[in-house]
Amino acid sequence: MDTCACALELLGMLVYVGAWLCALATTILPQWLTMSTALLPVESYELGLWETCVVQDVGGMECRAYDSLLGLSSDLKLARILMCAALAVGMLGILVAIPGLHLVNSCKEHGGNRAKRTLTIIGGVLGMISGVLCLIPVSYMAHLAVIHFFDDKVPDVVPRWEFGDALFCGWAAGFLLIVAGLLMVTSCSCSQVEPQPVLQRRYQVMGTDSRKRTEYV
Repeated sequence: MDTCACALELLGMLVYVGAWLCALATTILPQWLTMSTALLPVESYELGLWETCVVQDVGGMECRAYDSLLGLSSDLKLARILMCAALAVGMLGILVAIPGLHLVNSCKEHGGNRAKRTLTIIGGVLGMISGVLCLIPVSYMAHLAVIHFFDDKVPDVVPRWEFGDALFCGWAAGFLLIVAGLLMVTSCSCSQVEPQPVLQRRYQVMGTDSRKRTEYV
């Protein structure tokens, strides 16, 4: 296998795992949206997919999970479903792509390089799908926050939700997952060119052998 293709494959897998961990942190963190009020400057509020938190300037933090799943807004339900789907698809892509690495001794008895390329391409495609699934809820929650922040119907005295750290982590995870999938697919396209001359040499050798046999006869 070409050294450049092997390097792309390893780089894609490292970015893949790191991006999946970022997506996991995005799903768990409660800092999707933050809000601070002028009436209570010592406290700020944080909104996540699974809980809401109250943060105090002195260092205290109190979090409370949502009471009921049915009582959640449709936005949080959609974000939960898509983030869990992104994590599941991303983990499946990693598990599929690992046997396709050329440094891993597997699938050599079942088609060799062709089977490994197929597994790597499937893992890369699943990584790109996972990145899109991660970007959708993060961008949608940010879109809703922007709409509510610039709503003229709401008085200026009313506090508004702003972007939290989890949104930026989610954007980074989504883009890195897509980049990792592209790297995996690109590594396979680079390594596809190599086996062709070997096959041609085999056919040439077989052709010369058959010619020699006919001449001897």
